[in-house]
Amino acid sequence: MRTINLLLFCFFALLSFSQSLTVVELNGENLFDYRDDEGKQDEEYLPEATRHWTRKRYWRKLNNIAQELLSCSDDGIPDLIALCEVENDSVLNDLCHRSLLRNAGYDYLMTSSPDLRGIDVALLYSSFTFAPLRSYSLRITPVEGMRPTRDILYVAGQIVSGDTLHVFVVHMPSRFGGKRYSQPFRQAVADRLCQSLDSIQRILPHAPILIAGDFNEENDDPALRQICQHGIWHLTKDAKGPSGVKGTYRYQGEWGSIDHILGSYSIYNKVDTTYIHAPRFLLEEETKYGGLRPRRTYNGMRYQPGYSDHLPLVVRLNVR
Repeated sequence: MRTINLLLFCFFALLSFSQSLTVVELNGENLFDYRDDEGKQDEEYLPEATRHWTRKRYWRKLNNIAQELLSCSDDGIPDLIALCEVENDSVLNDLCHRSLLRNAGYDYLMTSSPDLRGIDVALLYSSFTFAPLRSYSLRITPVEGMRPTRDILYVAGQIVSGDTLHVFVVHMPSRFGGKRYSQPFRQAVADRLCQSLDSIQRILPHAPILIAGDFNEENDDPALRQICQHGIWHLTKDAKGPSGVKGTYRYQGEWGSIDHILGSYSIYNKVDTTYIHAPRFLLEEETKYGGLRPRRTYNGMRYQPGYSDHLPLVVRLNVR
C-alpha cells in the first residue's frame, strides 16, 4: 500500500505544472469518544455523565466535523488539516477511516500529550500531495503554576513541488484564570516552538515552514509576536469570512481571532488566498448579542447537533 501511494504521489507530481496546496486549521471543540480514557479527566464526555455523550452523539459529531472539513475546498479536498482538541488515536482513526472522510484518502499523525483531559493535536494529510518523512512531539516544560499541556506536533514531509515542508501544529493553554495570569503558560509554548524554528533555520535558512493551530492569542498578543520575530509571517492576520464573520471564535458577541496559520518567508511568497470558512450551515443566530456565531455542539450543557465553537481557517498556496 505504501509503495502504491508513493507511486501515485510521484505520478501527480509529474503531471502538475502548477499545483496548489490547501491548508486548513480547525479546533474541533472537545472531539472526544464516549469511552473512558484511563488516567485522563474525560468523565464529562461519557454516556452516564451530565452531558450524556453517547455513541450516537459521538458519530454525529464525527460526521459533522468531516462535512465541515470537506466543505473547506471547492477544488478537491484540503491537502493538510491541522486539527486541535481531539482526544486520542481511536477518534482520529474513526474520523479518517470510518466517517464521511473515509473515501477521501486521509491519513494522520498526532501527539500523545500529558494534558490532564487527554486533549491532543493532529495533522491530517492527503497521501497524494504530502508524503511524511519524519515526525515527533515537542514536550512543553511547565512553568510555575502551569498544568501539563498539549505537545507541539512537528511533521516534515515532501509536497508535490519536491520541497520538504516543515509543519507545526500548536494548541496553546487557554486563558482560564485570566489573560494576564495565563500568559506565561502560552509563553512557555512559544519558547519551545521558537527553539525548534531556530534549529531548522540555522541549517536551512530558507526552509518552507507552516505553523497552525489554536494559540488562544489575538493577532498582537505577546507569544504570537515572539514567534513572528523568528523569521515567521502571519498568513491569516487579515482573514475574514462571509456574513460579517470577523474571526474564528465569538465570545459575548465579539469576534476574536485566536486560531492562526503562520509561515516562513518562502511560504508567505506562495500564498494565493486566505479566508475564514463560514458557510451558513456552520453558523447560528446569537439571540442575546445579535448577529451570527459558530454553531457549536453544546450551548452550556444543552446539546445541539452542531459542529464546533471555532470556524476553520483556510490558506491556499501556489507551490509550483
